[in-house]
Amino acid sequence: MKVVVATDGALDPQQVADYVVPLAGSETVHVLTVVEVPRRLLADLRAVYGEQPAVHVDRDAEYVSPAGSATPPRDWPGDDAMIERYLKDKLAERTAPMVEAITQAGATATAEVIESENTAASILENATALGSDLICIGAHGQGVFEGLLGSVGTKVVRRATVPVLLIH
Repeated sequence: MKVVVATDGALDPQQVADYVVPLAGSETVHVLTVVEVPRRLLADLRAVYGEQPAVHVDRDAEYVSPAGSATPPRDWPGDDAMIERYLKDKLAERTAPMVEAITQAGATATAEVIESENTAASILENATALGSDLICIGAHGQGVFEGLLGSVGTKVVRRATVPVLLIH
């Protein structure tokens, strides 16, 4: 059985592993976390403060700085690179314990971070794209996903075309 585990990092990894590993059998468990678009923050800031000066890349000194800046910040990679780093950090923070628990329970697991403005839709789209037979999500009412009675959990339960396992 193909299983997608959607987590914001608040699910108990051992509890999830205890349930999903026997269900997954020989299939790889896909652990997913959705980060609400950090790029949206940049767009909002630009709307309020206007477009910032163009960046200048000095390859010799290996830094990126605002054009004309007297003291440019060293090694600034730019907005997109910082967002990619943020997403990578969130992936590790939210999914690594889950992947480890699933692996220790005897199954294989992969992890993915998705940048999205609609968490529930992204979970459902990912589950469909993977051909999932089951979605596992928390019903804890805390964290980014806001649990079963929150907007994300409710939307996933109501809109899923496959069974949803709620972990409380």
